Amino acid sequence: METKRRGFLKALGVSTLGAGSGGFFTNSPVTLFGKSPEELAKDINKEVYQKKQYTTDVVIAGGGMAGVCAAIAAARNGSKVILIQDRSRLGGNASSEIRMHVLGATALRQVWRETGILEELFLTEAVDNQQRCYEMWDFVMYDKVISEKNITLLLDTVLYDAEVANSEIKLIRAICSQTEEIYEIKAKYYADCTGDATLGAIAGAEFMRGREAKSQWGESLAIDKADNKSMGNSLLFMSSKHDRPMPYTPPTWAKKFTAKDFVHRKINSFEFGYWWLELGGMVDIIQDGQKLRHDLLTILFGVWDYIKNSGNHPESENWALSWVGMIPGKRESRRLVGDYIMKQEDVQSAKLFPDRVAYGGWPLDDHPPEGMSSTDMVPYISIPLKAPYSIPFRSLYSKNIKNLFMAGRNVSVSHVALSSTRVMATCATMGQAVGTAMAYCTKHNIKPVTLSQQKAHLTSYQQLLLRQDQAMLGVKNEDQKDLAKLAKVNASSETKEGAAAQVLDGYNRDIMDGSTHQWRADMKAGQPWIELSWSKPVKINNVQLTFDTGLHRRLLISSDDKVYHSQERKAQPETVADYTIEVKTKKGTQEVARVENNYLRRVEHIFAPTEVESIRIKVLRTNGDPLAKLYEVRCYLDDIQVS
Repeated sequence: METKRRGFLKALGVSTLGAGSGGFFTNSPVTLFGKSPEELAKDINKEVYQKKQYTTDVVIAGGGMAGVCAAIAAARNGSKVILIQDRSRLGGNASSEIRMHVLGATALRQVWRETGILEELFLTEAVDNQQRCYEMWDFVMYDKVISEKNITLLLDTVLYDAEVANSEIKLIRAICSQTEEIYEIKAKYYADCTGDATLGAIAGAEFMRGREAKSQWGESLAIDKADNKSMGNSLLFMSSKHDRPMPYTPPTWAKKFTAKDFVHRKINSFEFGYWWLELGGMVDIIQDGQKLRHDLLTILFGVWDYIKNSGNHPESENWALSWVGMIPGKRESRRLVGDYIMKQEDVQSAKLFPDRVAYGGWPLDDHPPEGMSSTDMVPYISIPLKAPYSIPFRSLYSKNIKNLFMAGRNVSVSHVALSSTRVMATCATMGQAVGTAMAYCTKHNIKPVTLSQQKAHLTSYQQLLLRQDQAMLGVKNEDQKDLAKLAKVNASSETKEGAAAQVLDGYNRDIMDGSTHQWRADMKAGQPWIELSWSKPVKINNVQLTFDTGLHRRLLISSDDKVYHSQERKAQPETVADYTIEVKTKKGTQEVARVENNYLRRVEHIFAPTEVESIRIKVLRTNGDPLAKLYEVRCYLDDIQVS
């Protein structure tokens, strides 16, 4: 058995990945300062840098929205998880270090806000961070991650090496300079959520870079001749209004702009810097990163100089910069090759893949690689979609590295398809799909390709995702373990559009088919209740409820005041706030749950296994809506311990 070490420098392309290499490794020797990566590693003072070894089920590289959701999903499904993040904060482009708000299928302006773990994060942030502090959003994610007992979080930790044998990753190496530790981590499965596909590149996974030609896949939005160019990076800023004039003197190296540079770029607000402050698509977005950051700063300060000092924006007189980003937000770099490559037609046709595990809805939103270096060009071309599209599981694992999954902007898509799939809400749902798949594969000791090809496994996996509120399309509750499906439904009252029986119709949200798919009852009638009863007693220990959280509106953290006009920065009014759950047994009725101030969409109530004849959910209060609303009730007898 041959074992190969693939170092970080090799993955970055030193001496191997030239601009014309097409994204695959050559046999050129890798050197830096005349030494190989292995020789450089030997130079590290081992008395200072201590080696620490881990063995785990799952390693997730990258702590952006995809990595966070993947880690939480894998942990909640029973896997031991190590999450590696190369910075001190979670969230990636969404973090306070970059401050891009999380966007996705809400762009359709329908009912398709993503659910699952991302929805849980959104709902928690809206309640706990009503002051709209970006740093507190970071800590909402941090709290969720470290509260999972199955997750070991390694912040400020950089992946630099991997050992691969028989097309499988056997271990990875990472370094934390702050704690002076070198980690060797062995796992059964690995997920690349780095955005740049760093782990995949280190491990020798096939990947793509640049823009494909029309002729390759028949994409009408593709370019005529393939190239190595990409969408660029953006650097954001924030500013605040003061009660007096605030002068501004730019650094000497700031770029100068005139009014003609903004013909295609709107300066329509001051408090939140512009996504079109973009550069990098003409060079290597990874290796040229240091220069790109400085070039973006020259543009950012130059734009602010124009706003403050050109005389064309006198309303900016009392405004001053309050924050400037130092980490550019990336849109595109490497894309790993899976068993399926999503293309333009897959996004626009909205076909339902048999192995669908997530969905997107952002427009086909491509940015020219020139960015701000050619201000006479439009900064983007956006093709709106009519409906959400499904994302296949086959695009979320590596074609040639058997135990490697991926989620985020580095998944198996064409450049054109990437212009939609790259946004963070979509990446987050891919992360939950991958984390759940890793735990499933661990439990059943199978590879991802087996999970995708064997219908029984695939169906079981999709039903597990649906149970955990993953955002999918056209997948109905057919979970044979759900004992609620055997029950009859009765309610104290119901509206014409909200028949009580709809809590068992298999759908846990509005799907724009003319049905509400939820029980509704007027709160004026008192404390409405809904009851499930069985002809013969059933033993259960888990009741799962899915509430309405207003999926038609956007819900996100942002520095841009405009995005808050349609938001509820608190518990969502449609959501049931206070309720009780009672079970009826042969011995009588007992209360197994009493909840106050709920704001979550999906809740589980676990209690000692109990043989019940019926359960009753009584709504005591909503968060403001005049109707009690409940999408779904599920009942299980799970193999879990009650503390």
